[in-house]
Amino acid sequence: MRNLKLLKSLRNAEFQNPGSPQAFAVRADTGAILLASEYSITEFEPRTGQVLSEVSLTADGFLPEDGSGKVVGIQDMAELESVCVATASGDVILCNLLTKQLECVGSVDSGLTTMSWSPDEELVTLITGQETVIMMTKDFEPITEVGIHQDDFGEEKFITVGWGKKETQFHGSEGKQAAQKKTVEVQPALAWDDRRPRVTWRGDGQLFAVSAICPQTGARKVRVWNRECVLQATSEPVNGLEQALCWKPSGSLIACTQRQLNKHSVVFMEKNGLLHGDFTLPLSRDQAKVKELLWNSDSCVLAVWLEEMNPGEDGQIDTYIQLWTVGNYHWYLKQSLHFGRDPQKAPVCVSWDPERPLRLHMVTRGWTSLTYDWGWTTERSSGLNATDNGNVAVIDGDKILVTSFRQGVVPPPMCTFELQLTSEVNQVTFLCQPQRTNQLAAFTADGHISVFGPSTFSPDPADGPSKTADSFRIVSHPLVLQTKYSVVTEQEEPLALRQLLWLREDVFLGLSAAPLPGTSTLLLLGPGLPQDATHTITVRSQVEVEGVVISMTYCSQTSTVALQLEDGQTRKLLWDRPEPSVKDWLDSSSRSINFPVPCVQMAICTIAGEEHLLGLTDRSHLYAGDTELASNVSSFLVYDDFLLVTTYSHTCRCLQLSAHTVQGLQTALGADKNQNDETTRRVERGSRIVTVVPQDTRVILQMPRGNLETIHHRALVLAQLRKWLDSLRFRDAFVCMRKLRINLNLIYDHNPKVFLDNIKTFLAQLNTINYINLFLTELKEEDTTKTMYPCPRNSPQHCHLAAGRKKVDTVCDALRSCMESMDPHHYCLSVLTAHVKKSVPELEIALHKVHQLRVNPPDVAGAVSAEEALKYLLFLVNVNDLYEHSLGTYDFDLVLMVAEKSQKDPKEYLPFLNKLKTLEPNYQRYTIDKHLKRYRKALHHLSKCGEEHFPEALDLVKEQNLYTEALRLYPVNSPQYKALSCAYAEHLVEHQQAEQAGLLLWRCGEPSRALQAFVSSSSWRHALCVAQQVPLPPDQLALLARDLAEKLMEQRRYTEAALLLDQYAKDCEEAISALIIGAVWEDALRLVYMHNRQDIIETNLKPALLEAFSTQMSFLEAQTATFVRHKNRLAVVRELKEKARLELLDEDGANCPDGDLYSEASSVMTNSKYSHSNSRISSRSSKNRRKAERKSLSLKEGSPLEDRALMHALTEMFTSVDKMREEVHNLLKTLVLFQFDQQAEKLQLAYEEALLLMEAAVPEVWQEGLSQNQAPITGPNSTANSITASFQQQKVTGTQLDAEIFRPPKMRNNIKWKLIVLK
Repeated sequence: MRNLKLLKSLRNAEFQNPGSPQAFAVRADTGAILLASEYSITEFEPRTGQVLSEVSLTADGFLPEDGSGKVVGIQDMAELESVCVATASGDVILCNLLTKQLECVGSVDSGLTTMSWSPDEELVTLITGQETVIMMTKDFEPITEVGIHQDDFGEEKFITVGWGKKETQFHGSEGKQAAQKKTVEVQPALAWDDRRPRVTWRGDGQLFAVSAICPQTGARKVRVWNRECVLQATSEPVNGLEQALCWKPSGSLIACTQRQLNKHSVVFMEKNGLLHGDFTLPLSRDQAKVKELLWNSDSCVLAVWLEEMNPGEDGQIDTYIQLWTVGNYHWYLKQSLHFGRDPQKAPVCVSWDPERPLRLHMVTRGWTSLTYDWGWTTERSSGLNATDNGNVAVIDGDKILVTSFRQGVVPPPMCTFELQLTSEVNQVTFLCQPQRTNQLAAFTADGHISVFGPSTFSPDPADGPSKTADSFRIVSHPLVLQTKYSVVTEQEEPLALRQLLWLREDVFLGLSAAPLPGTSTLLLLGPGLPQDATHTITVRSQVEVEGVVISMTYCSQTSTVALQLEDGQTRKLLWDRPEPSVKDWLDSSSRSINFPVPCVQMAICTIAGEEHLLGLTDRSHLYAGDTELASNVSSFLVYDDFLLVTTYSHTCRCLQLSAHTVQGLQTALGADKNQNDETTRRVERGSRIVTVVPQDTRVILQMPRGNLETIHHRALVLAQLRKWLDSLRFRDAFVCMRKLRINLNLIYDHNPKVFLDNIKTFLAQLNTINYINLFLTELKEEDTTKTMYPCPRNSPQHCHLAAGRKKVDTVCDALRSCMESMDPHHYCLSVLTAHVKKSVPELEIALHKVHQLRVNPPDVAGAVSAEEALKYLLFLVNVNDLYEHSLGTYDFDLVLMVAEKSQKDPKEYLPFLNKLKTLEPNYQRYTIDKHLKRYRKALHHLSKCGEEHFPEALDLVKEQNLYTEALRLYPVNSPQYKALSCAYAEHLVEHQQAEQAGLLLWRCGEPSRALQAFVSSSSWRHALCVAQQVPLPPDQLALLARDLAEKLMEQRRYTEAALLLDQYAKDCEEAISALIIGAVWEDALRLVYMHNRQDIIETNLKPALLEAFSTQMSFLEAQTATFVRHKNRLAVVRELKEKARLELLDEDGANCPDGDLYSEASSVMTNSKYSHSNSRISSRSSKNRRKAERKSLSLKEGSPLEDRALMHALTEMFTSVDKMREEVHNLLKTLVLFQFDQQAEKLQLAYEEALLLMEAAVPEVWQEGLSQNQAPITGPNSTANSITASFQQQKVTGTQLDAEIFRPPKMRNNIKWKLIVLK
């Protein structure tokens, strides 16, 4: 649905030469034009009008000086820097443009009529006057010469086996004579045919076709030859075939023209000579003749060069060129260039540029050169509100095909409606004024602007929708012609007015060629005075622009007009002033912004609050000013606050402009997004954006073959939904979300407070029970604005409710209460849904409401019956679950009602229900609750059934571990309470909770069993209390104390054991011995002197002191030696790792960004023979996991984690030595007391040295920066070694233990342990 837009036109009339142009070619490398006349060859630069070189053809006698000679072909030879020219007299001349020397490389006595070179310039074909084909190489060495007219069909002759032949068919009433073959009579060529052969090559240079007059029939016939000049095929007889011939560069079809009885057509042939498709020219049969057909280099545009047959009153004929394109098998006339009746302005040479596909060159008979540069554009309405119909206008000759995408998607070439004009349309523009963007204006080839707008007739809504005579509903009313203006401008050549924009109802903006080369003139046009009956548009003001303007664009939101020059420079037009002017496009820092290269499409947008120009080049590069955003863009569109882009990776991207900066857009478009990202959507290969329907979610795409597809881009959908929800248009949002499968939770999650405050509006707008039920059933606790549909970064943050209550419960309760207050009978099913959907389904309440409907049927019209409600409830809930919940209500009528609606067999539930009815109420409810596995309720009901059912209750408590609940149900002094306590105590003892069991037994009056429990748990204080309460005899009490002391000694609780032995067992010697064993020296001395047992000092205490001294000294010596050894080994390991890191840096380069990584992971890549795998312990408890991590830290030399193992061992030694402060202090005091000063001084000195050694080693062992955990490093600067190292480091590092290892330990220097009395 694209049109051809004229980007720029170049006219140069300064060059004049004797004679008239006869042939011309375009130099691919420089863009210069080579012109050949009957006198000379001229190289001409059309941009400057400068003659680069001129070589005479008459000086050396190649052409006669009287001007009767003729050039039949010219070809630029870029490799030889020469030009090859063929003359009608038969000479093939090679002209060097630098030396201006001429060389005749061949001559044909019979003369030449045509010269044609292959596209690769390796071969040349010459058609002689004797109608033979001569093929030569690029060095002009003859290959072969054959006659054009041959009786043989060619090598591709069709083969038939006779099936389906006309002679074998039944012909009905026509008779047998119809079986005879009838020869097709072909009319001779028309009189105006120049009868010259035409030659055209296929794009790949493998085939060429020749159209020539057949001597037998006098009609034209097309023959196809291969590269070796071997005939391949001959065309079928085509009556009225004309001289024009051009092979489509893509190689599929050969274009010709055919004059038939009632039409004039362009027909297409395949390479086998058979016709394959055609289109009709908008001309009568004898109105014009087609001089030439010309395909552009990418096969998208076919130029038809026409000349009228009948002269006008002045005896002159009109000449025009039409540009045709095809889409969806329909041919569109996109541009029509009328050159008038002046013979000097008529083109005599026309050619497409070989490098620029949409550049057309031509030279008139008066030596005026014209160059037109075209571009593709989509003419779409630019409105942003719902009044805009999303119109797209397509030019098709004298018709405009308008498609209104708001009403529906009509595939081209069909459309919503057609606008018929009196002349061919060259430009279409929509009005840019808000609220009126559906109006359009068309600029036609005869120089008129036709304005179309909506009809003034508006149907009465009371009469219903408008209908056609065939009773079809009219969805869209076509636009009608309102005014037709004639444009008053100086028009030297076709399309003097281009780039037409309709800014306001009375303001048009256009471009015209400036009188000076390299400049442009901007024209602000407007209608004349109202009393002017001629309806003319005149120039109100004009602005001269330095540089050639190739595109203009307008932004209706900011009223900004932007211009782009041919070199990519951008300008801003200040048009809404008394004196319009042009200034540079500046950014916020007053810096001039230009495109690096010219762009074929341009748009204005606002990015981060600043206006920017977006441009797309013909090389698929998208720019925002001078910043390249992407390099694989096929089309783009700015809609409201969004940038939509289609790429050659077959995706459609939609980015919110206000949420990005220019650099953010560059990053977003350059990154490979996953398919879950809402900004990216996969589309069909080659898709292009046509338009976006304003205030809707539809994006219209066109495929390469021409058909349309509609997508609902997720980013646009979410943005539109947020607008609807903000404006409380809940129904529009709901219908859209339901159709496009958007999670309905977004209705609430978008703004919970607004939703809860407007629940009545929500219900009134939906007004459909099914819609409300669907919304309720989709509710879930997830916040979709944080997971599925995150809000844009700059969007306002809506307040969310406190997290104390669940979302589903909040919404269900709010909706239910509102529905019950509005109309409980109408919303009955939705109320049931609200009960069922809660996080804890309120099935009992829902069932009670259904039961109330059955007991008291509502007499309101349209109310829901109990059967319907129950049937709906069964649809929401599993029938078995509903049956059990109904059973849990203890209402047998309700149970039967549910069971009857289910598929259950009555034999399954009736005996059970009948049995229940015979039971006592409490026992009945107990039986039901136990059946439903509601054991707490069952126990509650069973406790009310009397003492005879207590054994059953006790069994239930034991089975379901309901001891705490059971104890609350019985009085404290009851035998049931005592039995439950004893049972609970047994349960606690089995689970290693003997102390708590003893408490239960003690309070319920079972002291003996309580004493056993306390003794087994070593709770000696409780045990002695119970023993005193029993009471126990003194000897048994002493024995009990000894047993408890023995247990405490095993647990290294020496002080408590000594207390028991001293106070309860009355054995002071054993008590003192326990304290000496536990190194509790001061308490031992206290008992020695309290019981006057000084003899124990010599026998037990002093030997124990000396033994403790020896033990402590040995321990300190061992710890110090081991600490020093591990510290030295750690330094060696770190040195080896640093060496390995430097070796890796040498491999990856001096500037490797991941150099710091190898200090942590180099041991993995050394020649270690150890490896560990901890995958088996991933599911263990944290305690076991830490134990396994410590186990993996091996101290063996060369192990992968030796450095961490050493640090872990050093940490443990540091901690253990530091913890000895109190123990050493007590030992020193006791040694000094008994005059062991030498030993005390030695111990104090050794311990002080150990502490100083370890404290001094802290900075060396626990260096800063070791605790930083390196994550796997990837990216463009990473290497294979760096990535491997990072992942291996992640694999072998124990993250939980690292914090303990790398954190330096601290000394408890605040604890005073030294004795001053010692040196």
